[in-house]
Amino acid sequence: MTSERAALKAGFLRAAGLADARRELLSGDASTRQYERLYPASGPNLIFMDQPPAVESVVCPPDAMPAERVALGYNAAARLAAGSVAAFVTTAAWLRDQGLSAPRILAHDVETGLAVLEDLGDGLFANLIPNGTPEVPLYEAAVDVQIALQSAPPPPVLEAEGARWPLLSYDTLALKVATDTFLEWWPKLVGLPAFAQTAIADWDALWAPVWVRGEAGASVFTHRDYHAQNLLWLPEREGVARVGLLDFQDALKAHPAWDLLHLLQDARRDVLPELETAMLDRFLAARGDLDREAFLADYRALAASNAARILGRVFARQTLLGRPQYRGFMPRTWRYLERNLNDPSMAALKIWFDRHVPADKRA
Repeated sequence: MTSERAALKAGFLRAAGLADARRELLSGDASTRQYERLYPASGPNLIFMDQPPAVESVVCPPDAMPAERVALGYNAAARLAAGSVAAFVTTAAWLRDQGLSAPRILAHDVETGLAVLEDLGDGLFANLIPNGTPEVPLYEAAVDVQIALQSAPPPPVLEAEGARWPLLSYDTLALKVATDTFLEWWPKLVGLPAFAQTAIADWDALWAPVWVRGEAGASVFTHRDYHAQNLLWLPEREGVARVGLLDFQDALKAHPAWDLLHLLQDARRDVLPELETAMLDRFLAARGDLDREAFLADYRALAASNAARILGRVFARQTLLGRPQYRGFMPRTWRYLERNLNDPSMAALKIWFDRHVPADKRA
């Protein structure tokens, strides 16, 4: 962090009345954000979020055509928020308006990319379960949040505290560019030659119906990164408010399967098929308006697309950029991908992977 950035942050905290708060740096993820825990002289702990705006490529203009989005870079093409504080603030407010537990915003500056948030604690699902907390009640509560979240019509624009953010759709282009990162990064990681143009053409043809179905089903407010590392257990609260929500700034309008497949095929922890099935049954019992077989077919297809994205854009790319810890997540993600590809409806894509990515190049 530059001295200029450090001075900017100190000034922001001073203006927020937090100049004397003790600051503790928190461990980060693969994003460009940085978090600190603040310990004020009085009152509860807080979280200080730092997202330098210049670090990320530009976001998607609401009316941008596909070619323009591609030219602007990955964030615009994939409709990612680039860590925008405006996206975070407005999304948090909308979630709280639905009775859900997103952090309250105590201070923010959209232009500088700084915000002070309510501290929801350390009770991440991903930490509680390995330490003995039964996982089924946590997953039931997380599914119930999805049921509640999907009952509210998604607004076209999110507005709160002087900030505005468009709620765009997870469309065909966004799904395509995300999935296609597998083609770019996986061969570099495992030493495969670049995929031939014929293989890429086949890939496009096989995935295209999946992406089209994903866009056609984009009808509900979607967290977009809904998994155990971004969910907190708040047992002192009631109902769906017992689940604290983090890292939701990339929210979109998307297919109702999208958040569930992140939760139930979690790249960072094993979710047994039996638990996945039970939670899908719980969700579908509450969503009687959905055709079960059509939904499950879309769920498996979009989950396969997402697994390819994670293997390429997240794990392979981050490993090659010097973060080898991501290698440990790859075998699990391959297992999820292969589980989805074993569905008869995915037979042609299974053949593509078997032909072009040998078994010894899948970990």
